[in-house]
Order: sequence, then C-alpha cells, then structure tokens
Amino acid sequence: MTSIIKETQSIKEAVTFINAIDVNKFSRLISRIIQKLHLKGERTFSEEEEEKLQAALSLDKNALNLVLETSAFILEQAVYHSVKPASLQQQLEMVHLAPEKAEVFSQTWATTGPELVEKLKRNLFAPKKLEYVGWQLNLQMAQSSHARLKSPSAVLQLGLQGEESEHQCCNEGGMKALCSKAHNNTHSAH
Repeated sequence: MTSIIKETQSIKEAVTFINAIDVNKFSRLISRIIQKLHLKGERTFSEEEEEKLQAALSLDKNALNLVLETSAFILEQAVYHSVKPASLQQQLEMVHLAPEKAEVFSQTWATTGPELVEKLKRNLFAPKKLEYVGWQLNLQMAQSSHARLKSPSAVLQLGLQGEESEHQCCNEGGMKALCSKAHNNTHSAH
C-alpha cells in the first residue's frame, strides 16, 4: 500500500498539535473542514472564529493554521486517491496520529466523503449550468434604401449559473465569441 501522506516536518508538527486536541473538539473541527472543503477560495473559519478556536484549542495562530491546513490536506488526499476509511485510518496512524484522532478522520471520511467527492466533481466538471434559453427572431422586410430587403436577425439568450450565481446573456456577436471560445477550449484540452 502506497502512503498518501508523507511524514514531512510540517506533518510531524501538525500531528503533535492534533494529538493534543480533545477528541470531541477535534471531531467538530474535522466535520466543519470537510463541509467547506469543496468551496474554492473560501475560508473554513472566519477570523473571529479562528480567534475563538485558538483559545478553545489552546493553540497559537500559526499552530492553528498548521492544524487546519494539514487536516484539509489529508482530506484532499483522501479524495484524490479515493482511499477507503480503514486505509486512511491506518495511514494516519503510520504518521503517528493518535488512534482516536485517526478514527475521527476515518469516521468523518466514511460518512461525508462520498458527498464531498460528488460536490467536488460538480464544481470541477460542471462549474456553470445552463439555467434558461431565450430566443427572438426579427425579420426586416424593407428599408428606405432597399425595397425588397429580407434581413433576418436572431437573438439567443443563454442564462448561465455558476458558483457566483451569475447570469450571462448573449446576442449574436456574443454567441459567436462564446462558440469560438468553447471551440478553442475543447481543442486546447486535447
């Protein structure tokens, strides 16, 4: 079995801090981290919450950040490697994490891991969702300079919803740009 967690200096330091945390407090901490892990760029805890955590866990700011980052890293590695809960627990114990803390990771991963994997898949593979399509067709039949003019004009609106819940609408020029961009992205991905 290949280890998904290498025993680096920062992992050793984090393990020391984690082992000193009360198991019930640690369980709540891991639950919160795994709930927020799929949100890119969003902090798990606000600054005010981190200050309260420092006091509650008897850790300074650097130690708390190390614990939070390492815990998130462990869970990200579990996602990336699709590791089974028992294997995760065993690997954490191999880097000297206390058995009860390794069990917290394992149990949290067993109960909420599949949901986290699905959320991450949705965010990675479908960051934007087509929410609505609207269209309008106009036909200009004549103009002062042209007696018999047939000039069709179409407006297609695509409402895209992404993680920022934005709505984007495109007219003909925007559609050409959007199609061109999509075409370029598909060919550059191959």
